[in-house]
Amino acid sequence: MTNSEEPAAPSLPLGLQPVRHERFAERVYESLFHAVMTGRLAPGARLPSEVELAASFQVSRPVVRQALDRLRSDRLVESIRGSGTYVRTEPATMPIVPLARSTADLSHIAHGLELRLVVEPECAYLAAMRRKPRDLARMEEMLEGFEHANRRGDVAHHFDHGFHEAIAQATANPRMAQVLKSLEYDVSHAVNLWRHLARMQPWRRTQDALDEHRHIFALIRAQDPQAARHAMRAHVENARVRMLEIEPGT
Repeated sequence: MTNSEEPAAPSLPLGLQPVRHERFAERVYESLFHAVMTGRLAPGARLPSEVELAASFQVSRPVVRQALDRLRSDRLVESIRGSGTYVRTEPATMPIVPLARSTADLSHIAHGLELRLVVEPECAYLAAMRRKPRDLARMEEMLEGFEHANRRGDVAHHFDHGFHEAIAQATANPRMAQVLKSLEYDVSHAVNLWRHLARMQPWRRTQDALDEHRHIFALIRAQDPQAARHAMRAHVENARVRMLEIEPGT
């Protein structure tokens, strides 16, 4: 299989999803990064082998190796010869990287969140007016995947974003979907790294997000555009609080 092929979606370990776009190594890196930063891959956990990861993501081993090299460079994982690759057990020793050191970088995070506040409520408004049965089916598929992954303790990020992307697709405006796709890992990566460097606890309030998703879905299905817009804005505001708040004990 070449890297330009569009693979079928298999069942993957850790709730991860196959890479479907260009920059394969970047997307494998981002998925593993998210698993480590959210605690789904706990300190000391052993990662699947290169062969297993390549099969799961449906990419070549050199692509996986490149992603793992980046994780090692970030000092998020370490490899032990003859044993495997493990999540580092001493995150406090990791160097502060440029992403979270400058005002410009923190502004980048804030700007991404502001963009979501502008775009996503309007996506929900248009989706409520224009959604087709296939759009509702896709949203429900993402909701069920999110809930199932959460119950198993797997990474649910793909399903979380997939729900939002399905709403953008339901607007019948491809530019909306393009904007949402550009934010998939941009905001997630930056905020999770910022939280980690601040020694903050991983976000565990997924049930709140699931309940909000269900509410938004019900309003879109009922074709109530104004209420869907307001519910989406509240959801994005709540997501910002959940991502940035410092939890007790930190």
